[in-house]
Amino acid sequence: MKLHELSPVPGSTHVNKRKGRGPGSGNGKTAGRGHKGQWARSGGGVRPGFEGGQMPLVRRLPKRGFNNIFAKPLEAINLTALNKFEDGATVTVEELLEKGILSKCEYGVKVLGAGKLTKKLTVKANAFSASAKAKIEEAGGKAEVV
Repeated sequence: MKLHELSPVPGSTHVNKRKGRGPGSGNGKTAGRGHKGQWARSGGGVRPGFEGGQMPLVRRLPKRGFNNIFAKPLEAINLTALNKFEDGATVTVEELLEKGILSKCEYGVKVLGAGKLTKKLTVKANAFSASAKAKIEEAGGKAEVV
């Protein structure tokens, strides 16, 4: 096989429509833009969210509560996910990422108490729910806040 013999898989590519190239193309003259108007002009159109002068939805809806823009959201995992570890293991963020329990962890982990823990583990996390901490200690493990 040579370079000139290569071709893309059938159906993986398509020919782009050539706009404004005469009536035979099916997309000539106004090139699918219609006659005059805001969208027919080059550079025409409106910004995203603009509703023709009507009060936009984002401004019609009320603001509620407090939104902390500096919050660092923790990744949440349940106790059942920790059963993948061997008995007596130490569970850290790195271990969770390595095992594929977490796909990303930007700011830290909070362990939640859903499910049952069957193994004695030392869990090192940024936060624990009260029920998670109790269940880890009940199984004979330790919950350490990092």
